[in-house]
Amino acid sequence: MPNKEHRILISKSVGCVRYVYNHFLGKAKKNEYLTYTKYCKQLTQLKKELEWLKKPDKFALQNALKDLDRAFKNKWIKFRKSKEVKAEIINVTVTRTNTDKYYISVAVKEEIKELPKADKQIGIDLGLKEFAITSDGEKIDTPKVLKKYEKKIVRLNRSLARKEEGSNNWHKVKKKLSKVHEKVRNIRLDFLHKLSTKLIRENQRICLETLKVKNMLKNSKLAKSISDASWSKFVELLTYKAKWYGRNLVKIDTFFASSQICSNCGYKNEKVKDLSVRKWECSECRKIHDRDINASKNILNDGLKIKASTT
Repeated sequence: MPNKEHRILISKSVGCVRYVYNHFLGKAKKNEYLTYTKYCKQLTQLKKELEWLKKPDKFALQNALKDLDRAFKNKWIKFRKSKEVKAEIINVTVTRTNTDKYYISVAVKEEIKELPKADKQIGIDLGLKEFAITSDGEKIDTPKVLKKYEKKIVRLNRSLARKEEGSNNWHKVKKKLSKVHEKVRNIRLDFLHKLSTKLIRENQRICLETLKVKNMLKNSKLAKSISDASWSKFVELLTYKAKWYGRNLVKIDTFFASSQICSNCGYKNEKVKDLSVRKWECSECRKIHDRDINASKNILNDGLKIKASTT
C-alpha cells in the first residue's frame, strides 16, 4: 500500500505523462507527425523549460512518446475521400454499418458563403406518381427505389425466415438483405440531395406544403409509397440548405386547399377533393387546370402572401 508521499508522486507522474502525450499529439496535429527519436529530443528541451516535468521517472515520459508513436503507426488506413476537408475539424466519427462498411463523418467549423441572389421563386407540390410538381410546370419523377428492389427484399426475407436464427447461413442472408436496404437508402438520399441542391441554387424563394407524414402513413394502401418518397427527408435537406445559402423557404399550412382553388381567378372547386380528378375546368374563368401544377401555383401564391405579411 503506497504511503502519502508515494501517492503524491504517482499522481504527479500520471499528470506529467498525460501532459507529454497531449503536448506532442497537439504538435503532430498542427503539423505532421515526426518520429519518436525527434520527439525525445524535443522532450529534453521541454523538461528544461518546465521544471516539474523532471520529477517523474524519465522512462515514464518516454513511454508516453512510445505510446503516441505506436498509435500513429497503427492508425493509418486507406480510405476513399469524397471531398477535401478545408475547414477546421471539430470532431471525427467512425461508423460501422450492418454490411461491415465503415464511414468517417468529419464535423468542421466553416463559414458558408451565401449564393448570389436569384430572381426566381417557385412553388412545389409533393406527390407519389411524380415526386415533385413545380409552379413552372416541371414534373420530377419519383425514383421508386423500394419498388425496384422489392422482389429481391421479399425473396431474401423468405430465405432468412427459413434459416436457423444465429447460424452462419442466417448471418449470410441477413448481410445480403442489409446490403439491399443500404443500396436503397443511398440511391434515395443521392436523389434527394441532388434535387434539393438544384432547387436551392436556382430559386431565391421556395414554397411548399407542410405535410403531416406520420398521419399519412396510417393509410395502409399508401404507407409504402409515402415512405419510399421520403418527403420528410427532402424538406429537412431544403430547410438547412436554404439557411446555409441565404434562400427563403416558406411552408404553407397543412389544410390549405391548394388543389381546389383556381390559381387564375381564386374560385374554389369542392369537387376536386376527389383524388381521381386530375384535370378540371374553372366554372368562373374557364381556365383548364392540371391538378398538380395548379396546386403548386397556389402554393407559390400563398407563400408570397405569407412572406409579404411578415415583412
